[in-house]
Amino acid sequence: MNDKTPGKTPRRPVTFKLDDPGVIVMDPDETGRPLRGAVQITPEADPAQLPVPIDAPLLPARRGFRWGTLFWGAVAGLVLLGTGLGVVNLIEDLFARNEGLGFLGVAFAIIAAVALMVVISRELFGLARLATIEKLHLRAAEVLLSDDRAASRVIVSDLLKLAHQNPQLARARNALATHTDDIIDGADMIRLAERELMAPLDEEARRLVSTAAQRVSVVTAVSPRAMIDVLFVFVASLRMIRQLARLYGGRPGALGMIRLMRHVIAHLAITGGMAASDSLIQQMLGHGIAAKLSQRLGEGVLNGLLTARLGLAAIDVTRPLPFNALPRPALADLAKDLLRKKDEEE
Repeated sequence: MNDKTPGKTPRRPVTFKLDDPGVIVMDPDETGRPLRGAVQITPEADPAQLPVPIDAPLLPARRGFRWGTLFWGAVAGLVLLGTGLGVVNLIEDLFARNEGLGFLGVAFAIIAAVALMVVISRELFGLARLATIEKLHLRAAEVLLSDDRAASRVIVSDLLKLAHQNPQLARARNALATHTDDIIDGADMIRLAERELMAPLDEEARRLVSTAAQRVSVVTAVSPRAMIDVLFVFVASLRMIRQLARLYGGRPGALGMIRLMRHVIAHLAITGGMAASDSLIQQMLGHGIAAKLSQRLGEGVLNGLLTARLGLAAIDVTRPLPFNALPRPALADLAKDLLRKKDEEE
């Protein structure tokens, strides 16, 4: 490199060998002047060892005592005690009137108790499954930063257990299992698992979101009542989020869906999803695309885009691995599918 400092004679390019005695390799933090006539070389940082930018954790960590949970737990306990006491009194009254009615009431009570236990077990299993996926996502993000080889193998093993019931991933599971004993860095193993296991699921998730957005767009464009629009968008959004959660290995019940909706809305608030949708819509209006549509069709496109943005946030929340080796689905691509569907309908 030529020295262009004022007052100095420009130095011509020269070649040298690293094993030359006149070549001195110095660390970037090392201070001091080399010998006269010696060539000083400062090695640059290896790009492979630089920190890899990854997504921030989806949700902020909760701190402090959760008084709301304590309150609702106490209320639920009181309701359960009151219900049990009412059932006991009812059975006693039935036995007082007729012994056959009493035994019939006991049978109904036993059936209801067994069904309640099954429902509670399914809800707890669904909540535990969602918590496992969230922890797996955070652990994978940490391994992408730390490049921990042992931790990456544990994550891959948990991923294989999570996806063992999905026949669509049978070939991907076998291909990934053959690499678990190979000498691969931790971050590269997470990227390999993402390419093998998440690629077909991401494609299916994109199709689900696109289908839900198109359905919302069509129904809200032809619906005569605003209340019907709101109800249909709410039901379609719940169905889409449930489908995405099941696609990535979750089994959410009623409580799991409430938790998922909270997380998706929080993720939208953190990432500014509505602002991204607004900018895309403004860009569409600026290019005169929405001007070719009627007012109802324009409202349908808007509702479809907002549903698509909600679906993209749900993908980020329900996906067990952060986006690193694969590209994140973009709202612009879903908007193209939505507008193409509108053109076909016209």
